[in-house]
Amino acid sequence: MFQQDYLMRIFLQFAEAIRRSMEKANGKLDPASAAEMLETAIGEATELDGGVLLSLAPESIASILSVSGTDPRVVEYIARSLLLESRYLEDAGDTERAALRASQARALADSYGIDLTEESISAEEFETLFEESKKGL
Repeated sequence: MFQQDYLMRIFLQFAEAIRRSMEKANGKLDPASAAEMLETAIGEATELDGGVLLSLAPESIASILSVSGTDPRVVEYIARSLLLESRYLEDAGDTERAALRASQARALADSYGIDLTEESISAEEFETLFEESKKGL
């Protein structure tokens, strides 16, 4: 029961952070701030220092999350959020960090067997993921 409540809290926090970031990035108003919102959500979800985690090489992030006990369902949110963040960073002109985030997202997807495509980061796909996550608890 406690683990279900914990996971639901994480899913709700991610869903809210993703929605707020999409609103902030809508029309490319403030993509850099939207990217920062997702980084904060990732740090909170993993209970790790987000800045340190996101500075790691793509393969290292997958390794750290596998030994940290992060639930694989949360990892899918992280992978999708990293890919979404890469789009925001690209829009903000930070192509180097955008490429890193996309690589980190793909490394997580490969490591955890997550089907990650550009369509995976649409508002509709995030909503579907959230609904499936709620049903799975």
